[in-house]
Amino acid sequence: MKNPYLPLPMKLVKNFTETEDKLIHTFTLQFLSEEDEKSFPYMPGQFAELCVFGKGEAPFGIASSPTEPGFLKFSVAKVGVVSTALHLMEEGSMVGVRGPLGNYYPVEDFKGKNVVIIGGGFAFTTLRSLATYMLHPDRRGDYGDITVIYGARNPGLLLYKEELAAWEQSPDINLITTIDRAVDGWNGRVGFIPAVTEEVAPSSENTYAIICGPPVMIKFTMPVLEKLGFPVERIIMSLENRMKCGIGMCGRCNVGGKYVCKDGPVFTRAQLNELPNEY
Repeated sequence: MKNPYLPLPMKLVKNFTETEDKLIHTFTLQFLSEEDEKSFPYMPGQFAELCVFGKGEAPFGIASSPTEPGFLKFSVAKVGVVSTALHLMEEGSMVGVRGPLGNYYPVEDFKGKNVVIIGGGFAFTTLRSLATYMLHPDRRGDYGDITVIYGARNPGLLLYKEELAAWEQSPDINLITTIDRAVDGWNGRVGFIPAVTEEVAPSSENTYAIICGPPVMIKFTMPVLEKLGFPVERIIMSLENRMKCGIGMCGRCNVGGKYVCKDGPVFTRAQLNELPNEY
């Protein structure tokens, strides 16, 4: 039986400064062997504990897709001891990875349906995984229209800029990016996610909405989705609050009788409506 506390050693092959404020880095970690990779089967929406030896561990959503073999990606904001240590690590260093953990986006339910992905700022990581998964040539035919609505305070805080540029040119995905306030050189939309969603979201008929972002963004986007007619069973959210151990043992992340790390982090709006408003 696999020890759930035992991290898998992986090699840091790229430490990339993702945003212009330099507070978010994207880390590419390489599996050391095919056996290690086979021992880590994951799906979009899951997370893992990243372990910096001598500093500790912390949970982060997996930004890569299982359709991208050989490595894992994590985008990490510099906010604590572990994330600061990660930011300072040199390429070639070893990082421990414990997982995959939690549930994942219900990609089987999405088949034959349209999907609108709504994300804000730094919380776009697992949404990037989901979009990349559905856009893979072997799977793109399984899904209807794919729309991505992604916003940040300013252009310099958008993640994955090269991929966003590629998606803008792709006939397989409809990408809408927006920033909070106009700045010189930005030719895209200006406006907050809730307002932009109301303006550009596809019909709710036969469509799933997946949303992940800052709590205030989610708070004001939910009424928009309900106004547009999305049933609560087809609104999917990803929570990350207070997770620590990742396996439902420490009790830090419970919402009512559910553990975000073990029963989530992916929930439908219908499921969350049955829980205390503690998330």
